[in-house]
Amino acid sequence: MNKITNKVSILLILAGVLACQPKGPATVTTSDAAGKVYVAPGQYDEFYNIVSGGFNGQIGVYGIPSGRLFRILPVFAVSPESGYGFSEETKPMLNTSHGFVPWDDLHHIALSTTKGEHDGRWAFANGNNTPRVARVSFESFRTEEILEIPNSGGNHSSPFITENTEYLVAGTRFSIPMANKDVPIDSYKENFKGSISFIKVDQESGRMNIAFQLRTPGFNYDLSRAGKGPSHGWFFFSCYNTEQAHTLLEVNASQRDKDFIMAINWKKAEEYIAQGKGRVEKAKYAHNVYDEKTHMATSTIKEEVVVLDIKDFPDIAYFIPCPKSPHGCDVDPSGEYIVGSGKLAAMMPVFSFTKLQNAIANKTYDGDFDGIPVIKYEAALHGEVKKPGLGPLHTEFDEKGNAYTSFFVSSEIVKWNVKTLEVLDRVPTYYSIGHLSVPGGPTSKPHGKYVIAYNKITKDRYLPTGPELTQSAQLYDISGDKMQLLLDFPTVGEPHYAEAIPASLIREKSRKIYKIEENENPYAAKGEAQARVERKGNEIHVYMTAIRSHLTPDNIEGVNVGDEVYFHVTNLEQDWDVPHGFAIKGALNAEILIMPGETQTLKWKPQQPGVVPFYCTDFCSALHQEMSGYIRISAAGVKTPLKFSTGTFE
Repeated sequence: MNKITNKVSILLILAGVLACQPKGPATVTTSDAAGKVYVAPGQYDEFYNIVSGGFNGQIGVYGIPSGRLFRILPVFAVSPESGYGFSEETKPMLNTSHGFVPWDDLHHIALSTTKGEHDGRWAFANGNNTPRVARVSFESFRTEEILEIPNSGGNHSSPFITENTEYLVAGTRFSIPMANKDVPIDSYKENFKGSISFIKVDQESGRMNIAFQLRTPGFNYDLSRAGKGPSHGWFFFSCYNTEQAHTLLEVNASQRDKDFIMAINWKKAEEYIAQGKGRVEKAKYAHNVYDEKTHMATSTIKEEVVVLDIKDFPDIAYFIPCPKSPHGCDVDPSGEYIVGSGKLAAMMPVFSFTKLQNAIANKTYDGDFDGIPVIKYEAALHGEVKKPGLGPLHTEFDEKGNAYTSFFVSSEIVKWNVKTLEVLDRVPTYYSIGHLSVPGGPTSKPHGKYVIAYNKITKDRYLPTGPELTQSAQLYDISGDKMQLLLDFPTVGEPHYAEAIPASLIREKSRKIYKIEENENPYAAKGEAQARVERKGNEIHVYMTAIRSHLTPDNIEGVNVGDEVYFHVTNLEQDWDVPHGFAIKGALNAEILIMPGETQTLKWKPQQPGVVPFYCTDFCSALHQEMSGYIRISAAGVKTPLKFSTGTFE
């Protein structure tokens, strides 16, 4: 296909936006629909919905079916609300080999599984821009670990997990010259390579480490899913830009009729690593861990990774042709079927794992690409879903053998049967759906009941808020034969992907307090008797306690301009949902928010003499306004005696 013809075909497909988008807003007026999403006061939602925030670098926690927002979890972004990335304890979480990076583009969520089923331990998330993966605890709802990914130009195909959370994978979105080579961009085909990181997850602590990386051809790696059941031990990745173009990709990376699904036998890769066949390469990257006992994070710079080049180990990897520019690559609950979603195709292929294995055993190949066998398309094909819609992106599954695919161009969700490939139903979305999620949809045990659409455009869905409107999610009932729109609810940031998990797996083990006697922070004051102020050169360390409704000490003198003041605040409360905040005028960061029994530190450098107030920022009691104090700042060199007090009744 020449470039002119190819451009015309792309334009014709995109023209379907006008022809196929829903016309005008839809409303839900039936009492039946309203009743299905109503959660009465004092009652709980059935599911937690863990939603990526896209360009805000955070995670949103929503209730399903209500659509209520419960919390924003900072992951790769500083948070003035919680002090994450501002407190001295949490700053190391955002360290990288480039320095302190307080933002990222968080696209995908993966929830830990055991035997292919959600287990309620951890959520994993990717940082696309500065390649990183993060682990969030479902006990504390906090980011406990961030691992930088070396040899990656953009961590989009991430963080997808194996069925027992043995590994999560991180595939580079953009191939790059490895080892920071300075080469001409137009030498792409010769010098640019892909990289897939296999990150081992400790089953007790959740701690992550890069076990090995696979060096791959210079494609763009988009999405991935691990095999399960019969396909356990395999990973499947969508690949685009097999043309290996480096400019105007919207045309030049759409020349071929087919790109690839890359199938990786990670069990075989493990064997080669155990035999010592991987090569050790220098690679600088940060590993950041938050300790729940000390309430402090540490950052360690690592220096090397183990690499296998898949062209040297031909039984590790295989390419399956897939309609061009695939996005989704999804494995059904049985582990037998792999769905490819070519964004520019008018049909969707469904591949069979059994047929794939037979094709490998019989060497039913259609040549190779860079030494990697290319499976004959028909040899691995279960069948094609005919004319499902325009712009297929992502597929998830229910417990009845059905699949649900999002169609970006035609703005709809299409329901179809995995075995028969018959289209069963379709509903419009408002508008331009990206990903969708079914509770348990990527696992071996979907819970069905709902499908949630994550949409990019909401022109007529909400009250206007200037040039940019909120992005949104839409909840559909899938319990019957026909899908029914139940609810629109706005989202924070740009929702790329989400996973929903039964609340029963998390709710009862959610942490309520940190026991004060178990606080191992070296700056903790475990009672008011331990509150004090100490000078160490030009550093002033304030060991402060907070309890309803006063701070100890609340009067401090003897600090000079140019000193560095560290407020180490320990919350003495041992009651659920009673955090205390701390802020001081002139601080160049933010507040800190201290959970019951926890210690956090705010660094402050006074700039001029005077008396400066500080106070609790989180409303905690009827006398919250009174929870404050003063610090006296003298000019540099003035010998004001260091003293502190909380005082007595006046």
